[in-house]
Amino acid sequence: MEKTLEFPDLLRLIDERATAFSAAVASAPSLDAQVPTCPDWTLFDLVRHLGEGRRKWAAIVAAGPADAPPPKSAWGASAVPREREALLDGWAASVRELLDALRESGPDRGCWTWWGTSQSPQTAGAAARHQLQEVALHTYDAQITAGAPRPLPDEVALDGVEEFLSTCCATTSAWPHEPAAVDYHATEGRSWRLTLSADGARAARLPGPGTASATAADASLRGTAGELVLVLYGRIPADSLKLDGERRLFDQLLAWDPDE
Repeated sequence: MEKTLEFPDLLRLIDERATAFSAAVASAPSLDAQVPTCPDWTLFDLVRHLGEGRRKWAAIVAAGPADAPPPKSAWGASAVPREREALLDGWAASVRELLDALRESGPDRGCWTWWGTSQSPQTAGAAARHQLQEVALHTYDAQITAGAPRPLPDEVALDGVEEFLSTCCATTSAWPHEPAAVDYHATEGRSWRLTLSADGARAARLPGPGTASATAADASLRGTAGELVLVLYGRIPADSLKLDGERRLFDQLLAWDPDE
């Protein structure tokens, strides 16, 4: 599957989204504000989660090829300050640690990942691709908490749809329902198909801008790439976009855990 973003672009965009995340947290009325899109978390919890996760992935990338992630002692679990400026300083440091590890590794070096049976490779480049989407999505969470949500940047969102389908959906685990094909159409002119069967789930980009494949999909969803990403990550309901075909397929996909 052709990738949209090169490794330097991924690093640049991680840094840009991290800066936007900091700005959203700095502008929020309180660190105790509940995150509407992650209702079990306050804004403080969101910052802590994102910072700890970036340090963890920095350690994973730095460790190189491995059968398991490094122990928690390798990436630390230091106390997280409650004061906003210090909290954001810690967040910025975690991003620098991640970017330094990625630059040192380069895109092709192997590393442990949780998506071993997906269509994404177990490399630092694939880790960077997923890290961009993690930071971008949680930047949206922080922005909506601060009362000023912004659309995901187009280049981030277009890669985000493909990255989610190939990393989070693609699997060799059997689809537990009737075989189906689900299409995702971005109004920016790019489309993808997720094929579900007893052989698992496989994602593919459809040929040509907005071109349907030879066989009709059982269900399809159309919106901006940013809206599609928000649906895929459960931030907005599929019904908020143009949905054709079998609605239940999107519910089944949302509920499906291939590891069970």
